[in-house]
Amino acid sequence: MTATLDFWFEFASTYSYPAAMRIGALARASDVKVRWRPFLLGPIYARHGWRDSPFNVNRVKGRYMWRDLERRCAAFGLPFARPARFPQRSLLAARVATVAGGEGWAADFSRAAFRASFAEGRDLGEPTTIAALVAALGRDAETVLARAAAEDIKARLRDETAQAEALGVFGAPTFVVGGELFWGGDRIDDALDCARGR
Repeated sequence: MTATLDFWFEFASTYSYPAAMRIGALARASDVKVRWRPFLLGPIYARHGWRDSPFNVNRVKGRYMWRDLERRCAAFGLPFARPARFPQRSLLAARVATVAGGEGWAADFSRAAFRASFAEGRDLGEPTTIAALVAALGRDAETVLARAAAEDIKARLRDETAQAEALGVFGAPTFVVGGELFWGGDRIDDALDCARGR
């Protein structure tokens, strides 16, 4: 039986970008199935009294993060362009990824959205950006965006965010295997090893 790993990610999360671009191939090589789980960090942060990204609150940490992300992307052969807005407005992308998750194309959409944000500097908060990404995947953008605005999709994303928090997820990316959490893009190998029972 193929092992399963839950990949919890946030479109505004810088380190979720390289994780999203690498997890598919690494999981296939390990014979592990990945469930793409979009959620929102904002509500979780708010319950801790945080109104902004820790990388903006602590400017020294933020400067380090951007340089570190640049190095990591270079090491993985990933293009990188720092977004003009940080954190990105991720709600619409997360809702569309929730729609896509129910239809089997969450991985493709999510990779396209991360690429648009962190490689091309496009604004994920703009409906035209999301519509173009959806259309490029061969989907009807108007239908998908209407679906993303439906109350059941909004509720599902809220439920996913609540489930992430209940699991102890406090940042992104986080990989969960059978209740065991692995936080950070540098923990992909550990999570895959756990999924394979190593």
